[in-house]
Amino acid sequence: MKITRTGLAIAAVAAASALVLSGCAANENGGDSPSNLSGSIAGVGSSAQGAAQEAWIAAFRTNNPNATITYDPRGSGAGVTAFMEGEALFAGSDSPLKDDELAGTFAACAPDTAPFEIANYISAIAVVYNVEGVDDLNLDAATIAKIFTGTITAWNDPAIAALNVGVVLPGTAITAVHRADESGTTKNFTEYLAKAAPDAWTFIADKVWPAEITAGEAAKQTSGVAEAVTARLGSIGYLDLSKAGDLGVANVKVGDAFVAPSAEGAAAAYRGSAPREGRDPAISMAVDVNRESTDPTTYPLILASYIIGCQKYSDSANVALIKGYLGYIVSAAGQEVAAGVGAAPLTAANITAAEAIVSGIR
Repeated sequence: MKITRTGLAIAAVAAASALVLSGCAANENGGDSPSNLSGSIAGVGSSAQGAAQEAWIAAFRTNNPNATITYDPRGSGAGVTAFMEGEALFAGSDSPLKDDELAGTFAACAPDTAPFEIANYISAIAVVYNVEGVDDLNLDAATIAKIFTGTITAWNDPAIAALNVGVVLPGTAITAVHRADESGTTKNFTEYLAKAAPDAWTFIADKVWPAEITAGEAAKQTSGVAEAVTARLGSIGYLDLSKAGDLGVANVKVGDAFVAPSAEGAAAAYRGSAPREGRDPAISMAVDVNRESTDPTTYPLILASYIIGCQKYSDSANVALIKGYLGYIVSAAGQEVAAGVGAAPLTAANITAAEAIVSGIR
């Protein structure tokens, strides 16, 4: 049975075990959380945000015990659908809204009101693996693409061996695990492959795994991918770094170096990305991530995850609670809690931009 680990994965797991306590401590010391709010709000979306949402909710309720906040981490696609249909008052999504979604109807919002997109959780996507005897693994974008399309089928393939000189690679068959559900993590992963390895990955970036690829195995949600890779020797998958656990985590080639996923690298990649063209910066923090970076201080395989909600809600009953909770998430105190599971805290400038959007909610 292969159990490998990296310092990053160990740190993420250790931090996660103390996450709720650290979040509560921030609030007990004042933090940026309002007090004595009440009501009930529900969010649905990104499973990558799941651990952070649990910690944010627990920390926020320390000062607001009469507030009921739920978050169902069933996936980014499900979250956007739930928000558009009025099931949820906000969505967590690991990619910005598509143009056709943005042009759609949002049941919870007042008529003729565009939704906002606040960056609240920036994290590295880890390429995780379970290979007996391999404690360190280097991969480049083209090789990752060929593994997930089924072109490379064994761990001792010459393309993998060339990137791992001196490593004894077994002839174990590769099982590439991808998301079965509509997923923002998949959107970011396939966008990275499409931009960083266009010759090897010829599919469009999408939340849905390409139907043309018949190789590999599908699993639902981040937890399902982690469980599938853990259960099968020779497997490989992609998921939020915070959920890597004891699995091996590959180093990804950036320029001439092999870079391990990290919060610092994810933050640098987000800082080096341009705002999404056509979006109003007053209500959207959406960016087009620079996936082709050659700067080894960046880790371009990231997800920039967003909270999507209404500038103006059709029912104002819980607006104060929504503003209070979302404001806490994007505050310095809230971002410190997210850092406990390996997220890259927003910069001061980004916190200011996010808080400005939240302050306009009505």
